[in-house]
Amino acid sequence: MSTSELKARLAERIEALSGVSAKDIYDWFETPPEAHMGDLALPCFRLSRAMRQAPQKIAEHLIERIGDSIPEVRSYEAVSGYLNVFYDRVWLARTVMEKAIEEGETPGRPTIGEGQTALIEFSSPNVAKEFHVGHAFTTLLGQAIANLYDYSGYRVVRMNHIGDYGTQFGNLIVAWKRWGDETALEREPIKELQRVYVKFHREQENDPELEIEGRAAFVRLENGDPETTALWQKFRKLSLDVFNVTYDRLGIHFDNTNGESFYSDKIPGLMTWLQSKDLLTLSEGAVVVDLEEYKLPPCLLIKSDGTTIYASRDLASILWRDETYDFDLNVYVVGLPQSHHFKQVFAVMHKAGFKKADRLKHVGFGTVMFGDQMFSTREGNTIPLSELLNESVAKTKSIIVENNPDMPPAEAQDTAEKIGISAVVYTFLRNGREKDIHFSWEDVLDFEGDSAPYLLYTLARCHSIRQKAKEHGMENRASFTAAHAEALADDEAVAVLKLIDGFGKAIELSVTQFEPSIVVRHTMTLARAFNKFYQNHSILHAEEDAVKEARLFLLDAVINTMSAGIKLAGMQIVERM
Repeated sequence: MSTSELKARLAERIEALSGVSAKDIYDWFETPPEAHMGDLALPCFRLSRAMRQAPQKIAEHLIERIGDSIPEVRSYEAVSGYLNVFYDRVWLARTVMEKAIEEGETPGRPTIGEGQTALIEFSSPNVAKEFHVGHAFTTLLGQAIANLYDYSGYRVVRMNHIGDYGTQFGNLIVAWKRWGDETALEREPIKELQRVYVKFHREQENDPELEIEGRAAFVRLENGDPETTALWQKFRKLSLDVFNVTYDRLGIHFDNTNGESFYSDKIPGLMTWLQSKDLLTLSEGAVVVDLEEYKLPPCLLIKSDGTTIYASRDLASILWRDETYDFDLNVYVVGLPQSHHFKQVFAVMHKAGFKKADRLKHVGFGTVMFGDQMFSTREGNTIPLSELLNESVAKTKSIIVENNPDMPPAEAQDTAEKIGISAVVYTFLRNGREKDIHFSWEDVLDFEGDSAPYLLYTLARCHSIRQKAKEHGMENRASFTAAHAEALADDEAVAVLKLIDGFGKAIELSVTQFEPSIVVRHTMTLARAFNKFYQNHSILHAEEDAVKEARLFLLDAVINTMSAGIKLAGMQIVERM
């Protein structure tokens, strides 16, 4: 019987005594914040209405009636209206370890996504603009979410909805024709395109005609003008080549990189579909969908000059994606400032009777700032992500070389690359996604405490112990036995066991809440618990063979669980630091 099955059995027993459904009781069970408070806790005030007693009396009554009917429970306590449940530790050790051994390198793997397809759209940088630190949030968050969905059994399609269309490209084309430098474009394409883009908006303040020229250039682009189209295609290719360098470095790949432009010729079909639903209306020459019943302003689809906008292209993409992938979930990992946009888009699909309108999900996240300064490509105040990664890797390498003077240069560079990039990834994922990140070099490069290097060092230490065990002939061991379980009944071992056992639940919560920080925090807590265990209990020098073997079993489970958590977050593993 697993711990979740024991929890269900307890819930059923309490249902029989209280009349409250076992499902509700199961959901009400909490994990106490401190070990001395038990392994499970039921707040009995939730049963007061049904049992017509004070919470403390209910807890005492339940203990009396349950008695010793569940042998896997060592004891119960009634404290401040809570029913605290203490597992039998030997049973817990054997249950958790047998499950961990069976699961191997895929610990806690849920099956909630089997037979379902999830489209995860993330990153989506704009062509001709710097891939800066602000873009890292959607990129790293989206990759982690995609990893979690993949791990949970979904067929995942990673989508990069490149921003390669819109009025801004008309502005860029005008700017390039006026101020572009072909030599500079060949040398540093993004830097040159961004230079003229910033110059356009600065000049526009004194020359309003520039805005008119930009709009006209975009109209020409939509109409397929050869010269305008050739320039746009050139800028797009140069930008993607630069973006791919960063993606490769982060270990990120996409299954689909259709940009906004891909959906331009599909908008007439969208408009015909919406017209068949009698949803289109004219407003001052523009085409809109009224959303008053959703308490939203009209959704603009076609401007008065006949050009399309984000909403029309996003709507067309939904129809194409459903036809192409028959998705069960379509997730947009896009910043919180775009919440209103997605509310309108989803409302249009709902009003049109699209059957999967409720399966469209916007996963928002906070902003990234240096101090109190927000990023703006238009203003030219961005910090390239590549610069941040380079700085993190360089700092890491200096520490590695200092601590490991005998490490070969190639290995030192490779290790620094993995740790340095993981340090950046961890910075973005360690807290809830809707929290703003007030970015500083000190936070990213903090190699002590709440950081990726701490996680990776703990795992590297585990691998080192495992390697030494192998060198001492401890590789092949018997199956996990009752004697092994008895050797893992101390406080520190139980703390580690409970975290290994809870890893699957952490993954499920991360998936259902689109919140990778849950599994990241769980992995960090496991690292701290193992370090505490290791400080108090020798593994290789334990006096009794059964104890030594038990601790090696536990070590393997820690390695597998931590490795899974680190990989799911998009970080990289090193076996020596």
